[in-house]
Amino acid sequence: MNPSTAQAHVLVDELIRNGVRHVVLCPGSRNAPLALALHSAAAEGRLTLHVRIDERSAGFLALGLARGGGDVTAVVCTSGTAVANLHPAVLEARHSRVPLLALTADRPVELHRAGASQTVVQHGVFGDAATTLELPIAERRGGQNGVWRSLTCRAVATARRGQPVHVNLPLREPLVPDGDPEWPEDLGGRPFDQPWTRVERVERSAAEPVGHLGARTLVVIGDDRPERVDAVRAAARRAGWPVIAEPTASAGLAHGALLLNAGELPAALRPDAVVVVGRATLSRGVGRLLAVTPVVHVVGDEEDWADPQFAATHASAELGEPDDEPDAAWEAAWEHASKAAAVAVQEVLAGQPWPTGLHVARDLLEALPPGASLVLGSSNPVRDVDFAARSRADVAVHANRGVAGIDGTVSTAVGVALTSGPGYALMGDLTFLHDLNGLLLGPLEQRPDLAVVVLNDDGGGIFALLEQGAPEHEAGFERVFGTPHGADLGLLCAGYRVPHTRVTTAEEFRAALAPAPGLRVVEVRADRAPLRALHARLKEAVSTSLPT
Repeated sequence: MNPSTAQAHVLVDELIRNGVRHVVLCPGSRNAPLALALHSAAAEGRLTLHVRIDERSAGFLALGLARGGGDVTAVVCTSGTAVANLHPAVLEARHSRVPLLALTADRPVELHRAGASQTVVQHGVFGDAATTLELPIAERRGGQNGVWRSLTCRAVATARRGQPVHVNLPLREPLVPDGDPEWPEDLGGRPFDQPWTRVERVERSAAEPVGHLGARTLVVIGDDRPERVDAVRAAARRAGWPVIAEPTASAGLAHGALLLNAGELPAALRPDAVVVVGRATLSRGVGRLLAVTPVVHVVGDEEDWADPQFAATHASAELGEPDDEPDAAWEAAWEHASKAAAVAVQEVLAGQPWPTGLHVARDLLEALPPGASLVLGSSNPVRDVDFAARSRADVAVHANRGVAGIDGTVSTAVGVALTSGPGYALMGDLTFLHDLNGLLLGPLEQRPDLAVVVLNDDGGGIFALLEQGAPEHEAGFERVFGTPHGADLGLLCAGYRVPHTRVTTAEEFRAALAPAPGLRVVEVRADRAPLRALHARLKEAVSTSLPT
C-alpha cells in the first residue's frame, strides 16, 4: 500500500468513528486518495457522500448539512484555488459557530516555490477564521497510525465547539491504490469502532444570580447556539421578561423588530435593562435601543461576545437567575403592543397590492407545514420575515447571519433540506443568481425535498431601504445599487433541469408551497419602486398604534 492511500483510509475511518456522517467532495487529482477512500466508506454505508463540482457551493452545502444535522460536516477539495473558494463558507461557519471541517489536499513541500501546477501556500489561508492543522506527509514506515488518528480526533473536537478547522494534507504520488495491501504497521483503530481519543465536553456550572437585571428587562435574541438561546428564553419566561427574537431564534413577540424600528418607544415600553443574546445585528432599532438603555447585559462567548455598539455594561457566557419578582404590568404592556402592531401590519398590507416581500414572507410562514425547515436569504427576505411574519415554534429557521453574505444560500438550503425537512428557502433574485450552481446536482446525487422561493424584483431591493435609496441619490442609484439584470429565471432553471413555477397571485403561491418531493423553484415577481414608501407607512402605522 502506498503512503497516500494508507493515510487517506485512516483519516476517513477516524472521521466516521468521531461521528462525522456527511462529507462533501469536490473532484480533483491531488485529493484522489481521499475521494477513493470516501467512496469506499459510502459504498459500505458508513457515511453519506455528496459530490459537487463547484468548491464555493460545496462549502456552503457542507455548512447547510452541519446546520440541519447539528454536527460536524466535512468538505474535501484539491489544492490551489479550490481551497480559496471555500473561504466564504469558512468565514460564515466561524462567525455563526457552525461545526465545519475543511479537508484540503496539498502538494508536498518539495513542490512549493518550484513552479508546480496548482500549488499555493495553503497553511493559514483562512486566517483567524479557522484553526489550521497541518498533517505530516505520509511515509512508508511504522508509528504513523496513532498520529493520524489522534490529530483527526483533535480536529473534529475543535470543530464541534463551533470553531472551523482547516486540515491541510500534503500528499505525494502515487495518488491511487497500487494493489499491494502490505503496510509496516497495523492501521486499525480502537476496538468497537471507538474514536482513537474520546473528547469529553466540560459542562459549565450554573451562572451566578444577576442582581443588576430587574423586572423591567427586555431580552433581544439574535443569531446564536440553540442551547444558549433556549436557556436564556427559559430564564426570561421565569422572570417575566418580554423576548424579541430574530427569525433564526424564533418564538419571540410578534413583530417585535417593528416595535423597535417604528420610532422612540413610549414610556410604558422603555426597559431599565436589555439582555442581548448572540449577534443581534439584523435590526438598526436594536442599536438605537442599546444606546439609551443604562444596563446592557451581553450573553455570548467569553472571548468573542457581540457588542458592535460598545454599549455592554456586563458580559457573560450564560445568564443567571434574576433577583426581582416578575412585573405583570411590564409583560402586559409588551403583549398589548405586539397585538397592536399585528393589526397595523395586516391593515397596511391589505392596502398594498400583492406581492411585496412583506406579503410573501407573511404568507410563506403561514403556509409552511409543521416540522418544516426554512432558510432565509440574508438581504431583504430575513428582514421581511422579521417585520411581517409571525414566528413559528414548529418551524426551524436558518440563515447565514454570521457574516450576513448572500453567497452560498441555495447550497446552504440544499444542505439543510437533506438533513431536516420538508425544506423551504426564501431569497431574492440576486442571492439566487449568486449561487445558481447550488442547483447543479448530478444524476448520482441525493436530491433534497426543497422549494426555493425567489422574490424577483430585478435587482438589489434592500438598497432602496438604506440611505443610498433616498431621492437625492436617484441619479446613480439604479446603475450602482439597483443593478437590474433582466435574467430569465425560468430558462436558467430549465438549463439545470430544475422545475420552475412562476406565480402571480397569493392563491397560486400558497398552492405552489404544498409539500412535494424533489428540488423546485417558485418565482414571485415584484416591483422595487414602492418599497421605500411601503416600509415608511408600515413603521408609521405601528408607531401610531402604540400608547403614548
